[in-house]
Amino acid sequence: MYAILDIETTGGKYNEEGITEIAIYKFDGHEVVDQFITLVNPERPIQPFVANLTGINNEMLRNAPKFFEVAKRIVEITTDCVVVAHNSSFDYRILRTEFDRLGFDYERHSLCTVELSKKLIPDQESYSLGKLVRSLGIPLSDRHRANGDALATVKLFKLLLSKDVEKDIITDTVRADTRRQMDDKLLRLLEKAPIATGVYYIHREDGKIIYIGKSKNIKKRLNQHFTNDNKKSRRIQTEVTSVSYEITGSELVALLKENEEIKRNRPKYNRALRKSKFDQALYQFVDNNGYINLKIGKNDNRKKNITTFSNRQQAKSYMHKWAETFRLCQRLMGLDSGTGNCFNYSIKQCNGACILDESPEEYNERVQELILKNSFENQDMLIIDRGRNIDEQSAILIEEGKFIGVGHFTLNHQINNIEILRSIITPMSHNRDAKHIIQSYVRQNKKLKITKLPKND
Repeated sequence: MYAILDIETTGGKYNEEGITEIAIYKFDGHEVVDQFITLVNPERPIQPFVANLTGINNEMLRNAPKFFEVAKRIVEITTDCVVVAHNSSFDYRILRTEFDRLGFDYERHSLCTVELSKKLIPDQESYSLGKLVRSLGIPLSDRHRANGDALATVKLFKLLLSKDVEKDIITDTVRADTRRQMDDKLLRLLEKAPIATGVYYIHREDGKIIYIGKSKNIKKRLNQHFTNDNKKSRRIQTEVTSVSYEITGSELVALLKENEEIKRNRPKYNRALRKSKFDQALYQFVDNNGYINLKIGKNDNRKKNITTFSNRQQAKSYMHKWAETFRLCQRLMGLDSGTGNCFNYSIKQCNGACILDESPEEYNERVQELILKNSFENQDMLIIDRGRNIDEQSAILIEEGKFIGVGHFTLNHQINNIEILRSIITPMSHNRDAKHIIQSYVRQNKKLKITKLPKND
């Protein structure tokens, strides 16, 4: 059974879009047996270019049902179905995002008619829905409206089924149905797993750990291990006999424990995780005029860096943000390679260090503020995050710029007394992976509480 659908959205930033219209046709491989079509109030404005494209405007949706009001019907009509869409990665992602906002874990197997068309109808000039169906003589009305596009996708899918002489589509569907019927062993293990943030350990019959992972939802992550069809997942499914876990509450604590435990236990199915990838680093140097320059470069363990990044694109993104936040010069941050003043100076977001209008002392003070915020060098601090329950918090201890360990506390006096604090901290290894994990997490989670600790006498 297939749920062939099309979704129109508000447009906007990735994963911030809202659904404005959805059409679903339940198709048994021969004919449509059920359908659901509705406008949806996205509770956010529609981007003007999207309104022009679809003809759907904010006024039309004012009295339309909100997503939570139609969610039950969507679940019902797609249950035990393979979701089919033209560019299914988009429609399925949007649908899952909406359900995530409701706290519901929506998972379906999916098929993409773009990918199927490229395989079964090769050498087409275009695989966009409009141009493709037009070239195949399939009628399409109400282009860029959910109902018109979904109906065209139904007709296209019928054609693809008829062209699928190898029966790959049917085989994929049967395989998806089979995967849903998880064997009793895996179901028993899954039933015991918590819906919580933490680290989990997959054991084989002799108790040896064969895989370690972390997740904000351990049960959901294990379900993925037990239903995925890739080579590693199938091996894990065969070998697993038990799963143990440690709830951490904090995702940062879970990341640090995962990193530590993988290095210590070296599980055979964690080989891909043993080497963390953070190949870009932030360096500093003082130029001939006395200004501190910041520079992104290849991470070199022989050189002292301020912080590290997963990739160059991420590094550049943060550099632009910091230039704006700290009013730093793009030229001195390697973001502007021209001569004369930098671009930010022309829009009054740089104080003129690039043309020596600002003194090195004033400029360097703000650079040092940025460095202090993003480097743990010689710092004593406590990072406070979520605990394992509502009355508890987690603590990550840094001393002299080194990661010491993690712990959980319930009373303020436990962290106000350094000796008590050290007694509740579980020691962990300080290494470049742990440092990167902490710095990256702190950058991305602005609401974290960070407490500076007094220096020892």
